[in-house]
Amino acid sequence: MTADSGRHESSQTILLKAPLSGHLMPIERVPDPVFAQKMVGDGVSIDPTSQRLLAPCDGRIIQIHSAGHAVTIGLSGGVEVMMHIGLDTVQLKGQGFVVKAKTGDTVAAGDPLIEFDADFIATHAKSLLTQIVVTTMDRLTSLTARSGDVTAGADVILELILTGAKVEAEAAAGGTVTSDAILVPNATGLHARPAAVLANLAKKFKSDIRLRRGDDQANAKSVVAIMGLEVAYGDKVNLVAQGPDAEDAVAALVPALERGLGDEGTVAAPAPASVMVSAGAAPAPRSRSTDPDVLLGVAASPGLAVGNVFQLRHEEIEVAEDAEDPYQERRKLDEAIERAKLQLEALQARLKGEANPGKAAIFAAHQELLGDPGLQEIAVSAINKGKSAPFAWRRAYRTHAEHLATLKNELLAARANDLRDVGERVLRLLTGAEAEQAELPARTILVAEDLTPSDIAEMDRSRVLGFCTTRGGASSHVSILARSLDIPAVAGIDPAALDLGNDAPVILDGGKGTLRLNPSPDEVARIRRLQERQVARRKADLATAVQPAITGDGRRVEVVANIGGLADAEQALRLGGEGVGLLRSEFLFMGRSAAPSEDEQAEIYSEIAAALGPERPLIIRTLDVGGDKPLPYLPIPKEDNPFLGERGIRIGLDRPEILRTQVRAILRASEKGKVLVMFPMIATLTEWRSARALLEEERLKLGLPPIPVGIMVEVPAAAIMAEQFAREADFFSIGTNDLTQYTLAMDRGHPKLAPQVDGLNPAVLRLIAGVVEAAHQQKKWVGVCGGIAGDPQAIPLLIGLGVDELSVSVPAIPGIKAEVRALRLAECRRLAQEALRKDTAAAVRALCPNPLEDDASVPQS
Repeated sequence: MTADSGRHESSQTILLKAPLSGHLMPIERVPDPVFAQKMVGDGVSIDPTSQRLLAPCDGRIIQIHSAGHAVTIGLSGGVEVMMHIGLDTVQLKGQGFVVKAKTGDTVAAGDPLIEFDADFIATHAKSLLTQIVVTTMDRLTSLTARSGDVTAGADVILELILTGAKVEAEAAAGGTVTSDAILVPNATGLHARPAAVLANLAKKFKSDIRLRRGDDQANAKSVVAIMGLEVAYGDKVNLVAQGPDAEDAVAALVPALERGLGDEGTVAAPAPASVMVSAGAAPAPRSRSTDPDVLLGVAASPGLAVGNVFQLRHEEIEVAEDAEDPYQERRKLDEAIERAKLQLEALQARLKGEANPGKAAIFAAHQELLGDPGLQEIAVSAINKGKSAPFAWRRAYRTHAEHLATLKNELLAARANDLRDVGERVLRLLTGAEAEQAELPARTILVAEDLTPSDIAEMDRSRVLGFCTTRGGASSHVSILARSLDIPAVAGIDPAALDLGNDAPVILDGGKGTLRLNPSPDEVARIRRLQERQVARRKADLATAVQPAITGDGRRVEVVANIGGLADAEQALRLGGEGVGLLRSEFLFMGRSAAPSEDEQAEIYSEIAAALGPERPLIIRTLDVGGDKPLPYLPIPKEDNPFLGERGIRIGLDRPEILRTQVRAILRASEKGKVLVMFPMIATLTEWRSARALLEEERLKLGLPPIPVGIMVEVPAAAIMAEQFAREADFFSIGTNDLTQYTLAMDRGHPKLAPQVDGLNPAVLRLIAGVVEAAHQQKKWVGVCGGIAGDPQAIPLLIGLGVDELSVSVPAIPGIKAEVRALRLAECRRLAQEALRKDTAAAVRALCPNPLEDDASVPQS
């Protein structure tokens, strides 16, 4: 015994001698995450050359496992040491082991405990590696492991230092912590997104954390394991944490689970059975077309495409099953996974550069799957049993994907395709197989059993006009990507499509979910002529894109861009954009585990402002997230209706540290250009004044001049109170998408109601008219940045109502400017007044034929 004068407590040193002869290796290198990640405790591993396990010191046997492969000894000071012979040896059920002692025996160092048949175990188990682990680490102040070759009963392998009084105090706070029961609030259960949030949170703690439901449990640090548990809405679960920070882990994770882990917590409205065909799962019964020349599927991405069939088949990658050196195979797998992560990071960065954070977020989720311990555990286990890295990895990801595909939860089942995509990416890197790059002819309509997100992101869009797959559904990531890239697509198509010959002429209607076979030459010719005329129109529009948008009688309308990044801003300038009417700052906050810093935000905002120059406006909308579009690091309590809960500015005011950081970055960027800021989802003057005051506080701290501050008019209350807001705000930007759904009380994503959610409804037009009138009375300007700003039928009405600015998607800029130049303000005002008197959106649209469908107005080539 030695005294520690610094703590005035006694300490004790215990030396553990080798229970087996062999070579020592660090516990971290054991090919089993339970030991390598020190979930059981800390210690050392022996690659044994002897076959009799000896007691490493004096003590008492606390437990001998019924399978005879493991024994735990209690030492002085409350220390417990477990010795575990081999890996996965519990599955041998006692075969190959002979126990030489019994529970309760007092033993001395060197006493025999277990004899085993090394040859039998080596050929029937995962590994012979034997772990010596201290399971009561809270009793120690330090543990030192030795290295090299050792002889049983002679050489010291571990030095343990205990601390007396301190040990007892810490023991009371350590050990295993089990949470109270938690009722899962997520309407669709713990699908991919909440599972990823939980896993990310759990990984911050050292403790072993399990999610338990009844008799089933899953590693809470594994996305795939959580999804595989198939936790549904209302299920009762517990968290069980064991380790040094178990209490902190449970305290942090329980509230996150109770709040829904940032998930929207809403139940999707019932959709037709064919709409929810899951990737890899047996499709729901399909409706059969009465027309033999029409194959039916699910409308996945709208648009019309006329082309020729190209059947895409994914070739099976050949792999060798066995390998000689497990260490080399594990190294190959680790390197391939790291290279795959780099590829995904590059792909994610490119997609962010294309200003589509939604697409980028899909591949951020793929990166999370790559780091999933559940996948790697299966692969490494197979490698340690002599399998090659490609064979082991393929079996691992396919096993998980097949399990996901059979789940009842459609969202989880749809993610099976993502797992296959990630798995195949790593497999190609392991085998050196090149990604399939088939020579696609022009005017291709791809037909495949299934496609992956990577297929879509890397598709040659100059040749592919559209695609259809027999698997998948409208909610799959493939469909989401297709919509974002404006590629017509049909999912869950009749399998008869796979029998079509290459080059067969077809018409794909992504909006109706159909594939028309054997179209008549006249029908094909008519559609192609219309498409060619539209191409000619776009060329003509592009030729005059830099010219201002001025009506025939002299009314100028500013046409600016809705963007999500620097690349969009640069493209907008090339297409004649006169500035940025909406920078969706969410692109900076998505696809990451923590909020961007002030410096990072300021740098990016400044780059965009500098690209636009000193005269073109850059209007930055502050972070607009909520229960309907949560962030992993910004968990939001479950809400029955997130559209009526914490969204937009309410989140910013509730979490002011995020809003303050962002407005400081925006203010700093204002030194680089003509920067304006606007707050989203303002409903009351109190919200507006609080947000404006926060901005002003930060401006004064920075000592910078004021910048224009406006609001998004998205809530009917703000439109109705426009006169009051106009006295204080510098400008209005009307977000017609949300304004329409709030005015009509219809969710624009509802499968049945969505067609009725039309921004040209007279009720919405009346609100817009009121906002414009109130603003102009105070000499403030009004822009529209919602969907109808780019709707050709809406343009004359918005101009007639007095809207000053149209903020549209980047590709639409030349066409919108050309349309404005073809109008006259007097006629627009007449149409607008007539539209306000109509009863329905359909009646309003009848007033303004779509110029893009007017053949006579299309320049002839």
